Amino acid sequence: MTLQAQTGDPDNIMKKLRQQFAVPLSLLLEIAGKFHGEILNGLAGNKSSLKMLPSYLSKPSGEETGVFPALDFGGTNVRVRLLHLQGCRGFSVKRQKSMPLRDREGLYDYTGASVAAVELFDFIAGIIEDVLKCVAEEPSLQCELYPLGHTFSFGTYQTGANDAVLINWTKEIKTQGVEGQNINRLLADALLRRNLFHVKPVVILNDTVGTLLAAAYCDPYADIGSICGTGHNTCYLEQHAAAYQEPVIINMESGNFDLLPLTPYDDALDQNSGKPGEQRLEKAVSGRYLGELARLILKELAQAGKLFSGGDTGPPAVLEQPYAVSTKNIAFILESEPAAGGKDEGLVKWLRDNWGAACSNQDIAALREILSMIAERSARFVAATYLGILRHIDPALTSRHTIAVDGSLYEKMPGYADCIAAALSEALQEKAGMIKVKLTKDGSGVGAAIAAATIAGRSGSRKTV
Repeated sequence: MTLQAQTGDPDNIMKKLRQQFAVPLSLLLEIAGKFHGEILNGLAGNKSSLKMLPSYLSKPSGEETGVFPALDFGGTNVRVRLLHLQGCRGFSVKRQKSMPLRDREGLYDYTGASVAAVELFDFIAGIIEDVLKCVAEEPSLQCELYPLGHTFSFGTYQTGANDAVLINWTKEIKTQGVEGQNINRLLADALLRRNLFHVKPVVILNDTVGTLLAAAYCDPYADIGSICGTGHNTCYLEQHAAAYQEPVIINMESGNFDLLPLTPYDDALDQNSGKPGEQRLEKAVSGRYLGELARLILKELAQAGKLFSGGDTGPPAVLEQPYAVSTKNIAFILESEPAAGGKDEGLVKWLRDNWGAACSNQDIAALREILSMIAERSARFVAATYLGILRHIDPALTSRHTIAVDGSLYEKMPGYADCIAAALSEALQEKAGMIKVKLTKDGSGVGAAIAAATIAGRSGSRKTV
């Protein structure tokens, strides 16, 4: 893949990796400028790596009320909630259920190429049915009709708030018969097959849009929503979109941004992915791929005898298995702290038991630094895209802005949120105080209910059974 691991000493190898993964301020601003340029190109209908898809939704007033089921179809799980929006910027979750798309024990997998659309959506309809069983016990939740909001975490071609056709799967999902189809129509058909005639999908939105809506329900300054989890994407409120009489939230599909300084490791990951050449930003920053990126680097170093060379069996077998190193592994290793005296006995044992790796203290130090480089570059790339959006919506930063972020990477990767904040502060200097980045946990699901309330046009006028 590269030559430095074969020919260099460990210090030179680490120096080269630092150079490859560094995002200094000058590069941060350069990426932000290119991202802004792609925004302008996309809005103008010119060639752009950003799809700039209209959501047909604007910000909520914060006064929407009622009982709404919300479906959140993400890259890893399907989550269904029944929410009671209470107005005055408050809400409560009455019941919820989450199921993985792929069972860890191998009992089912709704993401594979052998699975048909009807199987996937029947699975989802079953979860919705389970969640709505609670209304029989609570008269205050009973309604003749439940408008359902659907957060869908993949790029669609949208012609209306409830009409979205999947452009293509990402995150290595390959379920057949869904690409090119109207997503909420597939869902509505599955609900009818379950005799759920009282549940009607009324809106479909991207998870970033849901995150922004959830934040804006409580925060009038929220105008950017982002997902930093299994996948990555960002949306924002466009004040001056052509053909729209009011501000509209734009789903950028920013994971496809490709004007980036990438490494040979990124290229190797891309070439071995399901769709080479696509989603280059997402493959460099998201939880789905960071572990694999780490594996490629560690494998090369181990094969060259520069890492994990203390055992008798050669490089750890886990490094030979694509995607065997997870982003959760990265978070665990970065979070682990040496015991008294600076010894990493706990981590050494974990690596031996889970990876089959024989580690020296020098190996542990190099491992931590490599994983830190990968995570920090991810955070700074993401921050650069936020800067590009801010340049577009408020070049002089005369107003306050809240960036709402959801996702396990942002929430759980040690130092990740702080790194994004530091990059923004470094770039914006004295105006950094105008920007707030905040975790909007499970915001995409809450946003779906808010969107359904907006579309249904109800403000406390729900008709009970």
